[in-house]
Amino acid sequence: MKPGVAIVGCGKVGTTLAIWLSKAGYPIAGLASKSLPSAQKAAELTKTVHYGQINWEITPQADIVFITTPDGIISDACSSISQHRGFKEKSVVLHCSGAHPSTILSSAKDCGASIGSMHPLQSIAAIKTENNPFQDIVVSVEGEDAAVKTARDIATALGATSYTIKTDAKMLYHASAVVASNYLVTLLDLAFKLIGKAGIEKKDAYTVLKPLIKGTLGNIENVGIPAALTGPISRGDLKTVEQHLDEMQSKSPELLFLYRALGLWTIDIAKAAGTLSNATAEKLKNVLEMK
Repeated sequence: MKPGVAIVGCGKVGTTLAIWLSKAGYPIAGLASKSLPSAQKAAELTKTVHYGQINWEITPQADIVFITTPDGIISDACSSISQHRGFKEKSVVLHCSGAHPSTILSSAKDCGASIGSMHPLQSIAAIKTENNPFQDIVVSVEGEDAAVKTARDIATALGATSYTIKTDAKMLYHASAVVASNYLVTLLDLAFKLIGKAGIEKKDAYTVLKPLIKGTLGNIENVGIPAALTGPISRGDLKTVEQHLDEMQSKSPELLFLYRALGLWTIDIAKAAGTLSNATAEKLKNVLEMK
């Protein structure tokens, strides 16, 4: 039989996690939330009878405790449970924050618990009762050995693949996820605005660019970042880059800063691919740098 799990914080992530842990065979030992209706809803969805608003009343019998409150109160929630001796000795305490390290749970060690974090690289915008949101995704784990082992076992049971990351680099890991997800949206917004100036309607921009986007992602997967790079910078085509800048200065000057910044970074990728000489790279930098 799998170890019993308590969830502290029954929002979208906590409730979804409770549902799919239950389906994976983990007994739900208890559910707590600041909002009693939220705890009650999670209990109904997981057929759990032990729920409430007092965190330390639902955690003592759990082998694993997930603290899935908002990031800003994870540490306080953990401390309050620890102060009430609410963690079982040799239990594992985990949080699911992408930005914070496991060390914000250090107070749980006063009760003899092991601490770690388990962050699913997935956007959970609503409570998921169908279509397992953890299936085939990556879960990043870090922390003390016992906690990491437990988190990896849970990830496997949920259908995910786990990777262990460095505790002292957790914020950089989160920055990477922000760039890959949030800033990809920003990058495509830039592309859509530029193609809009060429006459493509906003509603059609993604349809027009989608094959190119998917092809580029496929190339990155198949041959890696440097070899996937194509375009004027990879060819050392100064004239085309200069023409881009001239046209943008004339028609979309507000987009120039981001285009220049991306271009300057792209020069180093082209050099790594071996398609750009040092001399041409310097000329491109002179063209792209803000004067």
